[in-house]
Amino acid sequence: MSTYLCRRVASATVVAALAVSPGTTVMAGVHEGHSTSSTAADVAPREKLTEEAPFLAENDAAMTRMMNDMAVRPTGDVDRDFVAMMVPHHQGAIDMAVAVLRHGHNEQLRRLAQEIIVTQQEEISAMRLAVGEPLLPSAPAPTQSATR
Repeated sequence: MSTYLCRRVASATVVAALAVSPGTTVMAGVHEGHSTSSTAADVAPREKLTEEAPFLAENDAAMTRMMNDMAVRPTGDVDRDFVAMMVPHHQGAIDMAVAVLRHGHNEQLRRLAQEIIVTQQEEISAMRLAVGEPLLPSAPAPTQSATR
């Protein structure tokens, strides 16, 4: 089973656990044809899953977008192909860090997420410049409103 599919199954499992009652068996993991089972109570307390659902949905959307955008058709130019795949990869990291800033509570992780946003944006710019692509126009930080 592909890593992408494994992540999708794991995300779906957590979301599905929202709907099951304690004691119901759910799939806890699937990888390379192996699976493990546990009860919904073992996965996480129901109220925690409900609280986490918006984060999981946002994170899953970021992962899906990243994986889709990384699937580029080779052009014969290794450098441009590398940038074409790495930019969405870095943008995925930015999108996931934004999700943590919106929904997370751990101050250490929030600071790390802010650093991830800055460094990944810098690396995207450096890669684009290296292959002669124009930089994108300035935009508000992803965690700020455009009206600020």
